[in-house]
Amino acid sequence: MIDLGIEKMLVIGAVALIVIGPEKLPRVARTVGTLLGKAQRYVADVKAEVNRSMELEELKKMKDTVESAARDVESSIHGSVNDIERELNEAARAAADNSYTALSEPPSVPEYRHPKKKWRIKQGATPNWYKARNGVRTKALSGAARVARYRPHKFN
Repeated sequence: MIDLGIEKMLVIGAVALIVIGPEKLPRVARTVGTLLGKAQRYVADVKAEVNRSMELEELKKMKDTVESAARDVESSIHGSVNDIERELNEAARAAADNSYTALSEPPSVPEYRHPKKKWRIKQGATPNWYKARNGVRTKALSGAARVARYRPHKFN
């Protein structure tokens, strides 16, 4: 790399002042500065692109290893499922050969019973006079109000 010290920079500045002249030197210095900035940005972009490509390669390698591990796990699971299925089939055949009585009735299932709730009456579209006739509460009572309502009256 180019080794630029303070002495070399002073020599280059003095030669540029003599060759270019004092009137054009600031404009030339600005142009050189912008070109150097563009070059540095270009170098930084190239470095970033190289780093991204290296990371992408690493990610591809990791993806391949994960996929191969997943395939191994899947094949081992399929193998164990096949072994279990084969053992179950053999056990079913052995049980069918050894069984001399068949089940005549399927296991009993309890019969469905309707909960006997008046859910149609409780719906919002039912008129209040119909709800009152059938004994459906339309207003909620607090605990204290319910106790006061149903407390037996003492006659003095």
